[in-house]
Amino acid sequence: MIRAARRRDRSIIFALVYPTAVTLGIALVILHTASAGQENSTASQAAPYLPSISDMIIATIQPRHRRLWQVAQHKNWEFAAYELGNLRGAFKRLGEAHPTEHDISFPDMITSVTEQHFNELKTAIRSKDDAKFAKAYADLTDACNSCHQALNHGVVAIRVPRGAFASDQDFSQAAP
Repeated sequence: MIRAARRRDRSIIFALVYPTAVTLGIALVILHTASAGQENSTASQAAPYLPSISDMIIATIQPRHRRLWQVAQHKNWEFAAYELGNLRGAFKRLGEAHPTEHDISFPDMITSVTEQHFNELKTAIRSKDDAKFAKAYADLTDACNSCHQALNHGVVAIRVPRGAFASDQDFSQAAP
């Protein structure tokens, strides 16, 4: 008899508490979903971060330009080919991120400045020709500097690195 009474008491408590707990749980889920939706709509209204041209060059292009030279100095032609592909891809992404600069098609400008030199570098790497590589690399470097000047950033001058740990940026030149 005592067991039956306890079971009945538990059933009554369960019958009273369970629907309240379920209702409360559903209400919390709805409130959470609604507030998350408001946060998401606020976040989606904020402009996404777009790195500047300078940010992208310093973060993606300059290190690849540097590594391309360094691996060629070690005659690691397979890695040089890989790094040339990375450098080409970084320039492509730069143009996609910034379609115009000074009312000029930036992807077209990048292509006109780099394409011939990339092809010459590719040929030099495939033939494992140090002299051709050095010339093509220097020509690409000069082309980059001409682009900096055309965009009124002539103060940014890069060079062929002068040592294993030397920078490829020339900090000693004043703007022309």
